Order: sequence, then C-alpha cells, then structure tokens
Amino acid sequence: MSLVTAVSPAMADLVDLDATWEQIASGCTFTEGPLWVASEQALYFSDMPADTRRRWTRAGGVEVVAHPSNKCNGTTLCLAGNHILCEHVTSSVVVLEDGERKVIASHYGDKELNSPNDVVVTSDGAIWFTDPPYGRWPGFGEEREPELDFCGVYRYTSDGGLQLVVDDFNKPNGLCFSHDEKTVWINDTEDLNIRRFSVNADGSLSGGEVLYQWPGEPVYADGVPDGMKMDEAGNLWCTGPGGVWVISQEGEHLGTVNSAEVVGNLCWGDDWHSLFLCTSTTVHVLKTTVAGHRSAAFR
Repeated sequence: MSLVTAVSPAMADLVDLDATWEQIASGCTFTEGPLWVASEQALYFSDMPADTRRRWTRAGGVEVVAHPSNKCNGTTLCLAGNHILCEHVTSSVVVLEDGERKVIASHYGDKELNSPNDVVVTSDGAIWFTDPPYGRWPGFGEEREPELDFCGVYRYTSDGGLQLVVDDFNKPNGLCFSHDEKTVWINDTEDLNIRRFSVNADGSLSGGEVLYQWPGEPVYADGVPDGMKMDEAGNLWCTGPGGVWVISQEGEHLGTVNSAEVVGNLCWGDDWHSLFLCTSTTVHVLKTTVAGHRSAAFR
C-alpha cells in the first residue's frame, strides 16, 4: 500500500500521492503531544508510558528534556511563547515560564479534572482543552477513579477562570479552530466522530452536529480519532483507523495518510509544509503541498 490514498481528486492538491516520509525518532513506547517551536527550530514530543518528554532538531537529533514528565499529552504555546502542557499524572493544565511549572487548571469546582488531553490557545489568549479519562488508565497516566461523572471540554481565561463549554461527549479528544475562530471541531475517540460547534461571543458553544462519523466500534490497536489539525485550505487532518484521515469542512473524506503504527497526534512545523506524525514507537515527518494552518501563538 502506498503512503497516501486518495478518495477524492482533491487529495492530490494537498499532498503528493507518491510522497514518502522520513523517520526522525524511534525506540519510544507511545508518542504524543508534538509541538513545533520555531525559535528553536525544534520539535518537542512526549513518550507518555515512558514518562519522558523529548526534543528533536535537524542538527542535534533527539534528546530528553524531562523525565519524569507527569506523562504529558497535548501541548501548545501561549501567546507569550511559553509551553502549555496537559499532564495525565496530575490531571492538570500547566504552563512553563522560565523553567518554572505553574498550574493553570486542575479542578472543576471541588473535583479534580479527569486528565486534560489536548489543548489550543485562541487569539484572545483563552486556553481550550478536552478532558477524557485516559490519564487514569494504566500506562498512560496514574490509575485511579475519576472524581467527575462526565468528560468535558473547557475554556480558561485569566479573568474569567475555568468555564465548562461542553459536557455531552463520551471521550472528547482532539480539537481545532477555524481560521476566524468562529467554529471549533472536537472529535470523540469512542463515539468515532468529529463534531462542529459555533463559538459565541462569550466563549460558549452552540450546535454540536456531527461532521464526520466513522463506522463500527473503536479499536484502539487500529487507530482512533485523537489528534487533529487544520490546513490552510480549511481541511481537518484527524488521526483514525489506519493513519490520518483528511476531512473537508463539508464532511467529505478526501484521503488517508496510511500508517502501520497507530498515529496518536500530529502537527505542522518547520516550513509549515512539514507534517510531523507521532506514530506510536516512532515519529515521522511528511512533506505536504498544502501548508498547515498557524493558530495565533504560531504566527
């Protein structure tokens, strides 16, 4: 099987159908949380079960930057350029400022969050994150019972605190915003779908209709909806069974980047035509024709 499968002719405008990828890291357990930092020309990524965070550069290869790492998962940058991490072991969203770890959110009311998973910062500085229970499962966090009886999606601002914006997901996971930030897409790992919401002026969400539905039941060993990013043409690149699925804003499956290993997450970086893919024990980079969309913190 070739690396890229086109379902629609439009896929050929996004990536060379004869493309190959380059492996840049190996020997990991399950890679996650890719983050490109342009000022360092570096990719950061987490090996969750190994409780290790690593950094890759073209010149220096792979090095360990944190062990233990609280089994961090999703990461992004705040508008000031600091790293924001979702920590599974501590059930917290934290920011690293001059090497100091500061907790942004760890509880909803008096109850500990499940395990913040994926995170995005919008142009107003708000921090949005999903909160499924995976960090309370063996291997990917610290096994313990949840305190909350739902898996929510949250928005945090320094002046407004923590706001629950959605509470009707099974296992919310990847999320990304439209270019104008008026729409957010959130996928559900175990319901096998991507849902679309409108973002209201006060930060609340409305809508929630299903944009794309995978058939069948979730099989984690085959790949599930997890990490998700948008390209400059407005298409969603979402992990799923067998690799990364490219879905248009109309809900059409355009094609798939195939992977023998489960792809947990992805991000664009470098020249913004370089798509980094966390492929379980390895990390790969794929050149794309379309550029990745740069959210506010990456412009």
